[in-house]
Amino acid sequence: MSLLHHAVRQDPFAGLSRFRGEFYSCLTRRADALFELTDAVLCADGPVRSLVELSLVGEHRRGHGGLYDALAAGRVDVGRLRRALAAVPLPRAADGRLVLAADITCWLRPSAHTSPQRILCHTYGRGKDQHIPVPGWPYSVICALETGRSSWTAPLDALRLAPGDDAATVTARQMRELVERLIQAGQWKDGDPEILIVVDAGYDVPRLAFLLKDLPVQVLGRMRSDRVLRRAVPSYPPGTRGRPARHGGEFVFGDPGTWKTPDAQTVTRTRLYGTAIARAWDRLHPRLTHRSAWTAQFGTLPVIEGTVILLQVDVLPSGATPKPVWLWWSGTDATTPDVDLLWQAFLRRFDIEHTFRLFKQTLGWTCPKIRSPEAADRWTWLILVVFTQLRLARPLAADLRRPWEKPSPVERLTPARVRRDFRHLRPKTACPAGAPKFSQPGPGRPIGRENDRPTPRYDVHRVSKPGPAKQRTKKSTTPRPRRTG
Repeated sequence: MSLLHHAVRQDPFAGLSRFRGEFYSCLTRRADALFELTDAVLCADGPVRSLVELSLVGEHRRGHGGLYDALAAGRVDVGRLRRALAAVPLPRAADGRLVLAADITCWLRPSAHTSPQRILCHTYGRGKDQHIPVPGWPYSVICALETGRSSWTAPLDALRLAPGDDAATVTARQMRELVERLIQAGQWKDGDPEILIVVDAGYDVPRLAFLLKDLPVQVLGRMRSDRVLRRAVPSYPPGTRGRPARHGGEFVFGDPGTWKTPDAQTVTRTRLYGTAIARAWDRLHPRLTHRSAWTAQFGTLPVIEGTVILLQVDVLPSGATPKPVWLWWSGTDATTPDVDLLWQAFLRRFDIEHTFRLFKQTLGWTCPKIRSPEAADRWTWLILVVFTQLRLARPLAADLRRPWEKPSPVERLTPARVRRDFRHLRPKTACPAGAPKFSQPGPGRPIGRENDRPTPRYDVHRVSKPGPAKQRTKKSTTPRPRRTG
């Protein structure tokens, strides 16, 4: 067990101070300015609306020029910071296992024509099923989830997708490195339950499980409702001639006649969703072809077996009509307790949306008009450090509620409520940043002289699917059924 993990378990103040000291050690250039910038985000009154206004916060003792210079020219040892985040105590599921959720959130920059490496990000419009591509920087974020109803998560890693990156490949590499760091930090040991990775329908779940098959992890994710999977090949009697089949009968999500009897079924009464019925079918796999992501796979394509879970509920908290949810789990031979644990763990995946909302609406992650993607990465890591400090200060904060807000127990405080009291906790923790030195601003460009070095402009990149480039063909007007293997 690391010293940081032990200190947090023993004394919350000591653990918070030790993490702040470790974070300061990760800052290799403009350390004092970057450290005070994170304190300004933590201690600001209300949501962060502007980056320059953070220089007016009392905990930030430097001017606005030093603030921008820190983001533009500062340096963060990201490798050491990743190890420090992995060493902090993490939340666990009901059975004691680690549950990691991965998702992509976008920092939209539609008007930043001088910012390179922007990608068209798909966002939801106001209309029904309306998707609008907006230029921005997509980030793949991995968080550890808690059990039960909560808006808390533990952000552990963030990685910006560069033009041409495949989301599944990048997430698999990112998840592999994170799991290795967690094992080195003592968060997982031999004999512990395997780490559960939960993703949404935007990922190719069988492919992610195949890329991580040598790690102690299990992958759980949602599939589209028009998928078609295959059953295991039935045993052939001796003496059967011909080439053995690799795939069994079809399992069509949209055709109940192909489902047959489920291998496990549970019925649970819930407060938010009414009656939740979960049915599971064992050993189902997709039929892979030498296309898209599997073009680099030579020889015989693998058969990736798993368990399909169909979740149906009575009502939704939003009042919308509930639709069936199809899940695919990389494990097999699921029991009734396994099915209950899996679908409830998938519903906890949506807690990561609360974290993204806090990043953008309260901590001001997307409010700075940063030009370079390197500075955006630097600011993103500062936001992750801010949230980690809020999580460590969770047992120490008092409920500073507004007159119109209901009282909340200390253990039920939200991250925004904990942030209100951080200004009172900060003097009791370590503050290694030194006092600012007196300096004068540079002369700048002479008055009346025009800028003879215009900033270059960059094109927006499109998200490309893995595999060889195909020639553009005329789009067919013949309607085709929604059916994907």
